[in-house]
Amino acid sequence: MKKDIATLLGGFLTALLFFLSTVGIAFDWFTEESINAFVVLVSAAFALLVNLYAVWKNTYASKKAQLQKKALQAQGLMKKDNTVKAFSSTKAFEDDGK
Repeated sequence: MKKDIATLLGGFLTALLFFLSTVGIAFDWFTEESINAFVVLVSAAFALLVNLYAVWKNTYASKKAQLQKKALQAQGLMKKDNTVKAFSSTKAFEDDGK
């Protein structure tokens, strides 16, 4: 999807460049090379933002996440090295039968 958005942005800017040149308006800085550079910049910025969001959500960086981490450790659902214990459904059924 990111590539599609970048392609649409580049196509729009290229169409705008050709329209402006047809009307007789020209900017020295608005060229095909600058459009390609801008599309690459937007794609890289989007990738960086997605990466930063993923790191933020998958670590215990916020205060709310730190409280959640402490609660998980207190309940024995998380080890001290940040690994979460897997829940075994067969174990739950065995405990119910006793």
